[in-house]
Amino acid sequence: MGFGSLIPLLLLALVLGAAGGDVSGLISQELFNEMLKHRNDANCPGKGFYTYDAFITAAKSFAEFGVTGDTDTRKREIAAFLAQTSHETTGGWASAPDGPYAWGYCQLREQGNPGDYCVPNQQWPCAPGQKYYGRGPIQISYNYNYGPAGKAINSNLLSNPDAVATDPVISFKTALWFWTTPQSPKPSCHAVVTGQWQPSAADTAAGRVPGYGVITNIINGGIECGKGSNPQVEDRIGFYKRYCDLLKVGYGNNLDCYNQKPFA
Repeated sequence: MGFGSLIPLLLLALVLGAAGGDVSGLISQELFNEMLKHRNDANCPGKGFYTYDAFITAAKSFAEFGVTGDTDTRKREIAAFLAQTSHETTGGWASAPDGPYAWGYCQLREQGNPGDYCVPNQQWPCAPGQKYYGRGPIQISYNYNYGPAGKAINSNLLSNPDAVATDPVISFKTALWFWTTPQSPKPSCHAVVTGQWQPSAADTAAGRVPGYGVITNIINGGIECGKGSNPQVEDRIGFYKRYCDLLKVGYGNNLDCYNQKPFA
C-alpha cells in the first residue's frame, strides 16, 4: 500500500478522533471545579487529593469511558460516574453551603472504624497486615475487589491497598475499573448508561429497567434498592441531576431503584 492510499484512512482516523476525543473535551477544569465545588474545603479529609489532571489521566486509560455514543450519552456517563462517586465520598449535609450536592469527593477513606474487609479467597488472598476497607471515589472494598482492580491497572493493591488513598491516578483508576467492568450477573455501569445493556426477562420481572437507577442497583442494590424511597438513593439522584444540569444534558428515564429487586 502506497503512502497516497493511506491519506483517506488517516483523515478518517482524524475525523473519528475529533468526534470521540477524551472526556476533557466535555468537562473542563473549570466545570470539574464547579461540580466538585467543596472537595478542597478545609474540613474535607480528601482536600487537595482529587485533582482534575488525575481524573483525566485515569480516564484516558479506559478507552470506552466518556467517549461512547453521542454527545448527550457521553455527558450523561460523566455525570453519572461523578454523581455515584460523589455520593460515596460526600461531605455534604442538608443545609450545607451551596447545597448538599456541592460536596462530592470530600472523603478519602471509609469513615468510622472499619474492619479489615478480608474474606477467604484463594485467587485474591489478603496480604499480612493489610486492610481492604473503602478508599477512593468508589470506596472500593474487600480483597476480592482490590485484587482484580490492581491487576487491571497494573498495581499490586493487595500488598498496598492504601495506594488508592495516596495516589490520585490509581484512585480514579480503581473507580473507573469498577465502572467499566461487569461482575456477573450485573452488567457494567458503563454498559447501562451508554444503552448497551438490555434487560433479560429476569431483569424485567425484577423491575430492573434501563436508566440511572440500575447503576445504583449495581453499586449498592442489596442495601438501597427494592425498599421504596430512601435517603441514599435520593442523594445519588440529587448529585446526578446537579451534574446533568451543569453539563446541560437531560437526565433520561428511571432514575431510582425503589421498586427494583437487587441483582442476585
